[in-house]
Amino acid sequence: MTDTPQESYGPGPYPNGPYPAGAMPNGAGQPGYGPYPPPPYGYGYPMQMGTNTMAILALVFAFIFAPVAIVLGVLARKQIRSSGEQGWGLATAGMVCGIVFTVLMVIWFVVAAVMFAAFSHQISNEQNGAGAALYAARAYFGL
Repeated sequence: MTDTPQESYGPGPYPNGPYPAGAMPNGAGQPGYGPYPPPPYGYGYPMQMGTNTMAILALVFAFIFAPVAIVLGVLARKQIRSSGEQGWGLATAGMVCGIVFTVLMVIWFVVAAVMFAAFSHQISNEQNGAGAALYAARAYFGL
């Protein structure tokens, strides 16, 4: 067989060679239809407002030092409300995380103080002497 696969299928739906002007296959490239012209001078895409820096810092400080995150979150929300910047969700998340972590930190300190006082009192009742504070500290820290 000397027939190649191209010859066995016959001619294609489009003529071979370059197309005449304005006669592209499937109606592509019709005359009069080109790309959109550029916008007139003075018009263009609106500028994007950036994300508020205090909102970003509020979320970061929620995990570093939570009380600062509360203050930064409140200030960022005020700035965003007046300037129209982005970052309202970041500021709210930083403020809420700051509140939650601050409450947890206060609870942890209260529990630690009560436990330290209880262990200190228990050790001082068992051993009267100068080493009671040392034993209380060792009991608290698990040493």
